[in-house]
Amino acid sequence: MKRGKWLVVPAMGWLTLFFALPLIIVVVVSFASRTAYGQVVFNWTLHNYIRFFEPLYLRIFVTTIVTAIITTAVTFALGYPVAYTIAMILPKKWQQFGIIVVMIPFWINFLIRSFAWVIILRSQGVVNTLLLHLGLIQKPLTLLYNDAAVLLGMVYALLPFMILPIYVSLEQMDKRLLEASSDLGATPLVSFRKITLPLTMPGVAAGSILVFISSLGMFVVPDIMGGAKSALIGNIIQNQFLSARDWPFGSALSIILAFLALIMILLYYKALQAQKGGQVNEKHMA
Repeated sequence: MKRGKWLVVPAMGWLTLFFALPLIIVVVVSFASRTAYGQVVFNWTLHNYIRFFEPLYLRIFVTTIVTAIITTAVTFALGYPVAYTIAMILPKKWQQFGIIVVMIPFWINFLIRSFAWVIILRSQGVVNTLLLHLGLIQKPLTLLYNDAAVLLGMVYALLPFMILPIYVSLEQMDKRLLEASSDLGATPLVSFRKITLPLTMPGVAAGSILVFISSLGMFVVPDIMGGAKSALIGNIIQNQFLSARDWPFGSALSIILAFLALIMILLYYKALQAQKGGQVNEKHMA
């Protein structure tokens, strides 16, 4: 047993060195200030957190939240049918192939995939060229550098994070409940609404948390596909570190985002515990 405890030392050392220590540094810098030349001065001020409440940053933060919510809703609407098809409709031997197809985008660098969308959607890109040749449009459409392009890129990038947790929930669901429901005369739609959807809510919640939190910090897609017109809070943080050289303010924004993500994870954990408690009570009552 004592030897077993030593096995966690490398993992704890790794977490301390590459997670806890950088996080502590970011927290400390967030209470510092900067000079006119971008040097960090440790004078312990709340100015960076107060600055977050300026109208400009609040508006960008609200835009980020709205974009993250829409991205989560769209990925759920697209991801649930895909996960359901793989887990419930495809034959067993084809399910693994379906999961591989979902994970294929992960094999290609995220930056390359984002630039691929630029080639597809630009004025001389695949979509506009095809529509022009078919005579459906007279001049190229503006498909890039707007909010719709950013949303498309984020949904494309984060869709697998919604599909995989829902697939796991569907795969682990007791299929005999559906057979019992059918034997009792329930239609497939009623069985889905009363049994499948409630039992897969943990997967839906896990996928929603993953997509929502990832959307909050996304800066590559808005930068490449949104241009200067679509700035999210992730782009502001990136600019503070790379262009404005205001590390304290960028650190404060990062801590605020991390705090929001922590709240979301705690809510998910509470909801999961409440659902488990409800299931236990139902079993005891049965």
